[in-house]
Amino acid sequence: MTLAAATRDAAATLVAARGVPHRRVEEWKYSDLRAALGEAGLGEDTAQWSVGAPGGIEMFDLSQPRPPAWVVDHFGRDTGNVMSAASLAFAGGGVALRVPAGAAIAAPLKLDFTGAGHVRALLVVEAGASLTLVEGVSVADFRNVGLEIVLGDGAALDHVRISPDAGDAVLVEEASVRLARDARYRAHFASFGSKLSRLELVLTLAGADAQAHLSGVAVLGGKRHSDVTTHLVHAVGDTISSQRFKHVAGGQSRAVYQGKVTVAQGADGSDSNQSAKALLLGEMAEADLKPELEIFADDVKCAHGAAVGDLDAESLFYLRARGIPETEARGLLLQAFLEDAVAEIADTDQRELVRVELLTALKGLA
Repeated sequence: MTLAAATRDAAATLVAARGVPHRRVEEWKYSDLRAALGEAGLGEDTAQWSVGAPGGIEMFDLSQPRPPAWVVDHFGRDTGNVMSAASLAFAGGGVALRVPAGAAIAAPLKLDFTGAGHVRALLVVEAGASLTLVEGVSVADFRNVGLEIVLGDGAALDHVRISPDAGDAVLVEEASVRLARDARYRAHFASFGSKLSRLELVLTLAGADAQAHLSGVAVLGGKRHSDVTTHLVHAVGDTISSQRFKHVAGGQSRAVYQGKVTVAQGADGSDSNQSAKALLLGEMAEADLKPELEIFADDVKCAHGAAVGDLDAESLFYLRARGIPETEARGLLLQAFLEDAVAEIADTDQRELVRVELLTALKGLA
């Protein structure tokens, strides 16, 4: 039995033992996947992928035999999450990508997932290399993506993920990111919801002086649902992480942010900050914000905060008193509320694209 076969069998065993996550599972209490899927369950279909890869990036189709050593070394290492295990067990294919050591790729890598079912992806950015990853999320009845990202010493990755309003779709993704010494990871997640939309990110700062900076926005209306769940592990000291998430929820929508930071024993000098805020635009809208710290080291600097409220009445009055119609004034305040999270996007083109999507979504809430 090959290592890949053994790993897939172990993943299938885990899925069979735990079943589909539901609200009685603590990590899924705000996103009842079993109820959303109903009798259809997880299925075993294989979703599709497409890549727009600039020159200098090596690609391997995971449905093919004889993978190269860099795939064998990194593929399928994170299977503790039941949905990640499901994508590994049931996906009939996927894609692996490698940026060679020292390569600075100027053009963005575009990775899109389409169709229904399960799919895997692996991205290895080797020592000293740099890349911008733009991840697209298309509509499907149900799709489960397992994404693994490995950053070598001094590697840098900017990651932008835009999940559009997907109607009655159930879209789940589990991303695992591991950073070596001096690596930099900057990610922005923009979500406009679906019947159930969930991104779960497990990020490990495994080398000294590694940094991870996460930001995200969600604009939800109707009965849309968006869940971002993160777990950042400062495995060694002298590492830095930050999280800044903003949500706007109207109608009967539900915005969820669960952010856990773990500072391992001996990881002195770790610096972590997380902030989550939400504005509720209706009595039926809901926001569940749950930042959490788990610290096993002494010499650390960690902070977290969460806030849920409505638009500031005084600011709204100030704008209206100067002749700005109420709908326009509310739109301006909502844009300002979201802007500091959007400003975290390093790539200018992607930052403007997210702004355009946000403006369209906000007009839909007016």
